[in-house]
Amino acid sequence: MRSIPVRPVVAPVTAAERSDAARNRERLLLAARELIEQGGAAALTMDRLAEQAGVGKGTVFRRFGSRAGLMLTLLNDSEAAFQARFLFGPPPLGPGAPPLDRLIAFGAGRIAYVVEFGDLVLAAGNASRGRFEVPAAALWDRHVEMLLREAGAESPEPWLMAGSLNSTLDPERLLHLIREHGVTCERLAASWRELVTRVVTGADGTR
Repeated sequence: MRSIPVRPVVAPVTAAERSDAARNRERLLLAARELIEQGGAAALTMDRLAEQAGVGKGTVFRRFGSRAGLMLTLLNDSEAAFQARFLFGPPPLGPGAPPLDRLIAFGAGRIAYVVEFGDLVLAAGNASRGRFEVPAAALWDRHVEMLLREAGAESPEPWLMAGSLNSTLDPERLLHLIREHGVTCERLAASWRELVTRVVTGADGTR
């Protein structure tokens, strides 16, 4: 497997791209991050971004397509960094640890990711392809499926089980539990560890 962006880049900067367009893109992304730092993801609207960056609103839409497209672009770097950690990084999240340990670390890593970037993830959830079908989400499912197979989990459909497990890491669900019910990240990680351990080893914790 290789690192996959949250979404295909709407308009990648290439050598042939006009220098003013490249400058506009970087100016927009910098302005977007500044607005988020000042007021959170809710403060980032296309109108405010255009004003902050000093460009026309049409430039913002041509560059990112929609607010969801903008949010997904902002997430690309952080998502790529997380993917690099679980695909190529040190164990237990990366290769070299037993598959169950990697599953446990993957869940803990996603929970920490949502705590840091959850508002952006939620704001990007209206992307046209749907949050369950973006390339990064497909990679998460394939990764968990691979670890389930390596761990010898007794599931007739590991790919379906992988999707079910990843659904418990849904950002909206996690943020609701944290913000509305006061559930700590440690409790969420412990619950994930218990869940994947039972799936891999059986309900009684042994094989």
